[in-house]
Amino acid sequence: MDPENSQDGANRPAIYRVKKYWWAIGAVVLLVLLIGVARFRANAKANALRAGANVPLAVTVARVVTADVPIIIDALGTVTPLATVTVHPQISGPITKINFTEGQMLKAGALLAEIDTRPFKAVVDQAKGQLDRDTAMLANAKIDLARYKTLLAEDSVSEQQYATQQATVDQDEGTVAADVANLEAAQLSLDYCHIAAPVAGLVGLRQVDVGNLVQANATEIVVVTQMQPMSVLFTVPEDSLGTILERLRSGQKLAVDAYDRSLTNKIASGVLANADNEIDPTTGTLKLRAMFDNSKLELFPNQFVNVHLLVDTVHNAIVVPGSGLQQGASGSYVYVANADNTVSMRAVTTGPGTADQVSILKGLQPGETVVVDGADQLRDGAHITIPQAGATGAGTAQRPHRTGSGSQGSSSGGGQHSQRQQGGSTGTANPP
Repeated sequence: MDPENSQDGANRPAIYRVKKYWWAIGAVVLLVLLIGVARFRANAKANALRAGANVPLAVTVARVVTADVPIIIDALGTVTPLATVTVHPQISGPITKINFTEGQMLKAGALLAEIDTRPFKAVVDQAKGQLDRDTAMLANAKIDLARYKTLLAEDSVSEQQYATQQATVDQDEGTVAADVANLEAAQLSLDYCHIAAPVAGLVGLRQVDVGNLVQANATEIVVVTQMQPMSVLFTVPEDSLGTILERLRSGQKLAVDAYDRSLTNKIASGVLANADNEIDPTTGTLKLRAMFDNSKLELFPNQFVNVHLLVDTVHNAIVVPGSGLQQGASGSYVYVANADNTVSMRAVTTGPGTADQVSILKGLQPGETVVVDGADQLRDGAHITIPQAGATGAGTAQRPHRTGSGSQGSSSGGGQHSQRQQGGSTGTANPP
């Protein structure tokens, strides 16, 4: 065996131990350096934040005011006429006259069409003749009965002859009664030749022309739709029924406005008329009917409209713009602008409202000023600056608008509903 090789083999474990020692020292040194760099960066960031915290942030504010807040339920409704009648003839025969124009407004009882009256008039004449003949026979039988009665008193006729004559009079009276009924039936068929509008309303497109042979209770002539007044059917969630039904049963008239699909144009104003007698278990909603006079024919049958039902009005409510309301882990809060150009975070309890305006039940007082734009950059005690002076109040009245997402495809389908308020515009103001 080579002595040099045996000596290298003996020294090799010692060399390995030295290398492992230096690797461990290097790792410890690297870890210390990384920790130092991380702490340095964190301190630099904290210093920058502390320095930036003293820089005033530009915000927009609005003053807290009091205003009347209407509580409105939004729903999707369907314009539903009180009467829609498909006119059918009640007798068969050829059409001889059309007496309406498509799209015409007619009164109840107005003549729509005529069927050939000649065969029905002949039946009426025949029934009259039969009635006249049987009436004359009845009169003669009554004369004979009176004579038999006199003779019976003189014992000139038997009681059997008198009884037979009495039966003859009774038989003739029945015949005359049947003739009267036949005449009335014939006259009714003749009257049915004149087809009249069953209700006042708008006539649609005619389905027959002059000369067409129509069949009783089968052929469609035209559809007449009552336009005034007009109703709108819509649904509300069962959670909102308490106040609605209470006011409805007490005789109060709840205002209802109908808006178009875009929620920008109010079509008509009406009142809540009545409610259905059961809740739909599949949707948890109750169907309501609102009535509109529809004097200008603004509402059209089967038209979809957005319904705003005014349930109640909260008077002298504390109101702030919805943009100033913030949400945190502990609930809703706002930033109140202080006189020293700093802000204070304050928890609030909200009432009815929308994204534009919110009523505050607890946490604010009228006259205070809240931040409505730039609040996402603030923290409690931050300094602020207001670029523009001359704020407007938060409660300035504006047109109410829909806040729920009730745009769905049917009135009875239970559209989504929300409560909202009628609020005001947001302006800028110097803090008090």
